[in-house]
Amino acid sequence: MANFPPVEEQLAYIKKGAAEIIHERELRERLEQSLKTGKPLRVKAGFDPTAPDLHVGHTVLIRKLKHFQDLGHTVIFLIGDFTGMIGDPTGRTVTRPPLTRADIDRNAETYKAQVFKILDSQKTVVDFNSRWFSKMTAEDFIRLAAKFTVSQMLEREEFHKRFQEEKPIAIHELLYSICQGYDSVALEADVELGGTDQKFNLHMGRTLQKDYGQPSQIILTMPILEGTDGVQKMSKSYGNYIGISEPPQEIYGKVMSVSDDLMWRYYELLTDAKVAEIEQMKADAAAGKQHPMALKKALARRIVQDFHGEQAAKTADENWAKQFQKDEVPENVEICEIQLPSYLLSPGWNLRDPNQHGTVVRLNKIVADCGLAESTSDATRKIKQNAVRVNGKVLTESNAFLDENIFKTKEFVLQVGRKVKRIKIN
Repeated sequence: MANFPPVEEQLAYIKKGAAEIIHERELRERLEQSLKTGKPLRVKAGFDPTAPDLHVGHTVLIRKLKHFQDLGHTVIFLIGDFTGMIGDPTGRTVTRPPLTRADIDRNAETYKAQVFKILDSQKTVVDFNSRWFSKMTAEDFIRLAAKFTVSQMLEREEFHKRFQEEKPIAIHELLYSICQGYDSVALEADVELGGTDQKFNLHMGRTLQKDYGQPSQIILTMPILEGTDGVQKMSKSYGNYIGISEPPQEIYGKVMSVSDDLMWRYYELLTDAKVAEIEQMKADAAAGKQHPMALKKALARRIVQDFHGEQAAKTADENWAKQFQKDEVPENVEICEIQLPSYLLSPGWNLRDPNQHGTVVRLNKIVADCGLAESTSDATRKIKQNAVRVNGKVLTESNAFLDENIFKTKEFVLQVGRKVKRIKIN
């Protein structure tokens, strides 16, 4: 029998960062029963293996699974290898193209490798919903589908909007939320986790469990994490994401770039810090006992350590301090060699200050060619945003003056945001 913490302590940890619990009263009752009997709750979250590369926004749910795991409950990481072939219609204005079995199998293996950086692989139940759906007959599916009406399906926001706009809704898409609901029946889930955008699907589980004579699962939704810009949701398409497979220094630098306000959101959703601990840090920062910079560095170390280990976090911390606090260049900085004639604009005199000797170069082209921007136009934008430094000095012109000392040493440090490279001049 498991030894569980007191119910109030469990609730406080479970509620940390949660958007909504349906219903908290039911969750409390389940936790009390679990404490009384020593039987852990069965806590489920499903993931369709549609994309193999996760960013930290995807880990918000996985982190909450870990909290249940920390408390001694049974965590079920469900890979939707069957539903993945349908494609979740959530947030979609058009039908998803079905994935092939090879895509699903490949992505599923990548998912497992990444999520076990957070979850304990020895304590996590990994299941696949093809285990029960592959055994279902056509009659079974008809009986399952008969439990819902088209009207109920059209209550879903995405379908309602597409119906109003006379856009196609494929029959198999209507089956997705029914299948997700049946997953909870097959697994006899006590709790199901999902994003706030999954509420319709999660309610299907409650409905079906009742039909099948099971206690209806508790729903716990987690918010969608904001990206490093603090405005848009975290997404690769917005360029505001932190990939969990990115190099340690890249992760560390991106965390350090977030605002002080967003830092608390990341502490809440991306760490195991308890509510009381976070509140104490906030109070210390407000009272001047701790500097927000030190707290943000501690957050960056936590996140890097989760995905790359303690030593990588320590090294990233030290390198960041060298780069941004001691004006030193971190060790092992990548070198980019340039052939100077390709970048010369007007050798001889600085166009703005005729009293200084040096060279005007196409800085935007150097930035782009050395991989610190996606293109020269992207480099120009970064320069205008004051994000580009040469030897620690912010340069604001795409055609920039470099003083003659740079050409004597034949190298300089080029920094774009949190990225840095040593430029060798040939």
